[in-house]
Amino acid sequence: MAQDPDGTGRVQAWTVEAHNTAPDSENRIHDDEVARRYGFAGGLVPGVTTYAWLARQALVALGPAWLERGTIEVRFLQPVYEGDRVLVEAVTEEREGAPADESTAGEVRGDAAPPVGDRVARLTASLPDGATAAVGTATLPAMPFAPPDPRDYPPGDLPDDPVPVSAEVLRGLGPLGVLGAGFRAERVDEYLEPVRDDHPYWRESGVAHPGWLLQFANWILAANVRLGPWIHTGSAVTFHRPVRDGERFELRGRVADTYERRGHHLVDLDLLFVVGDEPVQHVKHTAIHRIRPAAG
Repeated sequence: MAQDPDGTGRVQAWTVEAHNTAPDSENRIHDDEVARRYGFAGGLVPGVTTYAWLARQALVALGPAWLERGTIEVRFLQPVYEGDRVLVEAVTEEREGAPADESTAGEVRGDAAPPVGDRVARLTASLPDGATAAVGTATLPAMPFAPPDPRDYPPGDLPDDPVPVSAEVLRGLGPLGVLGAGFRAERVDEYLEPVRDDHPYWRESGVAHPGWLLQFANWILAANVRLGPWIHTGSAVTFHRPVRDGERFELRGRVADTYERRGHHLVDLDLLFVVGDEPVQHVKHTAIHRIRPAAG
């Protein structure tokens, strides 16, 4: 549960009933029977759904400007199951420094620049028993970050027959095969209703929900290698602007790293969403591509 021990922050709380949006997907970790083989109580609610809830509260806490130049980093700590009542909270605070004014409005800052005049939202998603399912931090910087150069993310070709995943296969991949899609605001309820996000902004603004976009970070991995059951464990996202009604984006990327942790085999992806040649969202995405066997 979000903590505000000094009473200096403002808590925004919202409760949602979890729905497993992917029981029939190719990732069988969302299937009850398969998930139980790995020691879970049932099929996992997708991490991108939990991310969508945290993003909703980041929007409430930081406002629509967050989608223009903000950041969000999330980690998933405990599984969420169908029917769980999840408390999603954001505690906002101000970082020290002068706020943005007209003299800085057109400037950008690099990744190493100090946070000046940033607003921060500490995010948590808590389960009915009080356990923390996910934590995150969203920021609204006074100045936007400099976007990556799309030329550093050349588009690859999707394989006709993806090979089974392994660390060696992942390390040998070049530019990932590109995924693309168009956003149509008139169809936004097809996404919002399953994830149970009731915020009116998504229906009124004509911009794509961050959770809808992050699904493609999962799908680009599944399109480039053949996966068994796998688990999304966290993401770090920098927004450069929203994807708007009628726009078509491409998702490009590469494998940044592979490693083992506590018997799990993980992969980090470095991804860039572009509209035309304009970067709109930079994502660092982490997943367990091979789950350790259940004890016993």
